[in-house]
Amino acid sequence: MKPIPIYGKGENVRDWLYVVDHARAIDMIFHTGRDGETYNIGGNNEWTNIDLIRKLCEVMDGKLNREPGTSASLITFVKDRAGHDMRYAIDSSKLMNELGWEPSLQFEEGIEKTVDWYLANEEWLNNVVSGDYQKYYDDMYDKR
Repeated sequence: MKPIPIYGKGENVRDWLYVVDHARAIDMIFHTGRDGETYNIGGNNEWTNIDLIRKLCEVMDGKLNREPGTSASLITFVKDRAGHDMRYAIDSSKLMNELGWEPSLQFEEGIEKTVDWYLANEEWLNNVVSGDYQKYYDDMYDKR
């Protein structure tokens, strides 16, 4: 197992959204949004990086039948990037009010489904981690 690096103290805040909900929002905007309008897509679900990682570690320990706290013991704090934004905020109220979109899942359910997907697609994950995916792009695009 490898260390899990966290910038600074992990206090940076981000808005999280399940990928399928993001895709549903894009589809809804494409089909029912007003031409020329901009719609922000967000989950109204802000978490600090450290809280997100702790939650993810908890889920991973459960899915992999590890002793609780095993994954969290890998958390390593590293020097923060210069100029690293402390918070990214998304106001998706226009999308919700005008088009009626809202996330279909609570965050905890979405993170469980996301972890399940990665565990069920280990070959894909290994190709990404190993860098093998880059060969695909080189073969498909660079050598044309």
